[in-house]
Amino acid sequence: QVQLVESGGGLVQAGGSLKLSCVRSGPTLRNFAMGWFRQAPGKEREFVAAISWSLGSLYYADSVKGRFTISSDLAKNTVYLQMNSLKPEDTAVYYCASPRNYPRDFTRPYEYDYWGQGTQVTVSS
Repeated sequence: QVQLVESGGGLVQAGGSLKLSCVRSGPTLRNFAMGWFRQAPGKEREFVAAISWSLGSLYYADSVKGRFTISSDLAKNTVYLQMNSLKPEDTAVYYCASPRNYPRDFTRPYEYDYWGQGTQVTVSS
């Protein structure tokens, strides 16, 4: 069974930075893509960023473009999310996700089959 474990969340002041990590373990999958999503209380889970190794492409939600950077270290089976210039509206539980098959739409949660337990990010004003 594939397992994803996130870490790196915490409490930070507005304008600060955090770096999230997601380590994938279990059966080897073809490395199509990995994604980061977030969910704030009372809101739906929303796309944050994704990396496609097949296409060599990066994808970002408009709300984080220019502030967040997704990267990976395949040798360590790890994906990172560097978050800079954090805002109170970035407060949420952040999840990493991995698909079994190549996603048709990297921004849709239903394209991903494996999810981590989430890590809380709280940005104070």
